[in-house]
Amino acid sequence: MRGRGRVRFLDTRPLRSSQSFRDLWLGTSVSQLGGQIANVAVLAQVWDLTGSPVGTGAIGLATGLPMVLFGLLGGTLADTVDRRAVVRATTAGQLLAAAGLCAQALADNRNVLLLLALVAMGTSCGALGAPARRTFPVRLLPGDQVAAGLALTNVSFQAAMLAGPAMAGLIIARWDFPAAYAAQAVAVAVSMLAVIRLPAMRPEGADAAGGRRRPERGGRRIVLRRPTLWGSMATDLSATLLAMPIALFPLVNEIRFGGDPQTLGLFLSAVAVGGITAGLLSGTVTRWRRSGLVQLSAAGVWGLALACFGLAGPLWLALGCLAVAGAADTVSVVTRSALVQLETPDAYRGRVSSVEHVIGVAGPELGNLRGGLLASATSAPFSLVFGGLSAILAIAAVAATNAPLRAYRTPPAAAKPTVPGVAGTAAAAGQVP
Repeated sequence: MRGRGRVRFLDTRPLRSSQSFRDLWLGTSVSQLGGQIANVAVLAQVWDLTGSPVGTGAIGLATGLPMVLFGLLGGTLADTVDRRAVVRATTAGQLLAAAGLCAQALADNRNVLLLLALVAMGTSCGALGAPARRTFPVRLLPGDQVAAGLALTNVSFQAAMLAGPAMAGLIIARWDFPAAYAAQAVAVAVSMLAVIRLPAMRPEGADAAGGRRRPERGGRRIVLRRPTLWGSMATDLSATLLAMPIALFPLVNEIRFGGDPQTLGLFLSAVAVGGITAGLLSGTVTRWRRSGLVQLSAAGVWGLALACFGLAGPLWLALGCLAVAGAADTVSVVTRSALVQLETPDAYRGRVSSVEHVIGVAGPELGNLRGGLLASATSAPFSLVFGGLSAILAIAAVAATNAPLRAYRTPPAAAKPTVPGVAGTAAAAGQVP
């Protein structure tokens, strides 16, 4: 095929072909930046109030539990009513929580439980709307542009991870916590405006007047009945559960690089730089139709890069391994997300998205716990190498036993749209077997 093998930069076709997607992307990008600013502000304020790592650790509890519980509930909701309405309502809840955070900071709140309750409220609203929000790109874009749209979203997220903490530091240093929370509130308001402009997105078969329907039975069991779905999710879970390195960064920094906090920051930045670089060059992989094979390969590279990080001596080599891991993670996430959305019939897409959401949340957290426990019993290098190689073996097992995933091809652009007035989709990818 003409042009095959060329390196292509970020595929911006979704921004040109769909105004609705463009609005969504802009609103989501601003919201992600505001979220990163707020995350730093919450971490700093909790530390200021408690001076204890137990206090800062409680932030994970205030965010992790709502993500899992409300993420699953949000999947059923997204398959029952208009998904735009769900995201509107949950974004309004996030805006209220952001305003509450700003108010408590202005009032010089000294109660950490109130702060964590507001954090949990915002996280709950976000998790409740996450499955519905995940279905938007496949409803707004042609099938051959879904992966490109997800790559654009991933790039904006990686950019927010780089810029947000730095902006938060400047804002807090100059104007203190209320300004940081106010920045988040403004960002959520911008996201709200973008969602309001979207067309209605009722689940297929919903009543046109009320947008309500009875969800098809077996909504989450479809994951187990479709090899492409369970294989893609198993690949992601293998990579994160067995080879998540973040919890080991401080220990590796201590034993190899003297515990310099600047070096620790470089570890995190290297992963983000790799992710952004892969995103900027994602036009190469989003045009490849063998997305199942791409995901398997990228997940394997992730495991190999982290195993090499466990053995790396010089700092430049360690950072290079992390950058490769970050790039592989971006490719894997983009291809997996597109495959899951395109392979799921619209009537089940909300609940399947909720399963993907929970795996995406629980896998890294459990992977960090696994890595920390193994490192405490052995060493950080052993935990990294063993975890990376274990992930490669698990991914190879998925590939060997799942021929449909290996052979999966992204469908071409669909001829007719599923949402009035916007681009078509290949979403109706068959019926439940």
